[in-house]
Amino acid sequence: MAIVKYNDNERELLARIMRAEALGDGNLGMLMVGNVIINRVLADCLTFKNTRTIRDVIYQKNQFTGTNSSLFVGRPTSKELDLADRVLKGEYYYPATNALWFYNPGTNRPCSAYWYDQRNSGKYKSHCFYVPYEGVCREIN
Repeated sequence: MAIVKYNDNERELLARIMRAEALGDGNLGMLMVGNVIINRVLADCLTFKNTRTIRDVIYQKNQFTGTNSSLFVGRPTSKELDLADRVLKGEYYYPATNALWFYNPGTNRPCSAYWYDQRNSGKYKSHCFYVPYEGVCREIN
């Protein structure tokens, strides 16, 4: 059973953004990006009060540079769809478990303790993950 409502188009969008944002970080990196997407659908807080669908989250203004990547274009592979299905079923991976943000600080650069006043929850390969303060987004804390 899925933890958020979605249609086939949104499942494909999820797989494509996971690929575009984290292909270089392998399957686990893509799963963690998927965790952030799902968290944003679930979160009814901060700048995510009007993002109730996967489509809303992916196309929210100024959020994902991957939407401008050639990796975002084209149909996802069966492996990428399987990864999206795992996220949709509720598989979570630390440090993205409660994260609402991630970014790539650059090759061999450490994560900042805070990013836009959000706390760092950890790093996986090239991505740093950030969580809201306790109690701010009760849906995902």
